[in-house]
Amino acid sequence: MKAELIVRRRASISDESFVELVAWNLPRPLEGSDHSFKYRFAYVVNEICVLRYDNERGKGDHRHIRGIEHPYKFSGLEKLIADFNKDVEGFEP
Repeated sequence: MKAELIVRRRASISDESFVELVAWNLPRPLEGSDHSFKYRFAYVVNEICVLRYDNERGKGDHRHIRGIEHPYKFSGLEKLIADFNKDVEGFEP
């Protein structure tokens, strides 16, 4: 099985901001993750990424808020999207 693109979406929030969601279903989990998804979700304001959820080989699932990395407990793609959207809605620029 090859990696399968699940979602690639970019949407404007305002003239100065947008969100971009990219997720893949992989043939096997990345090192550091116990699921088969590879993802990066970003919220960009004035050309600066202020919020990002992603998983990297060896690092596993985490999120960056204003450049500071925090662990994230992945419990499904739908929950990931909901958590990201909630953080974007409550974000104070």
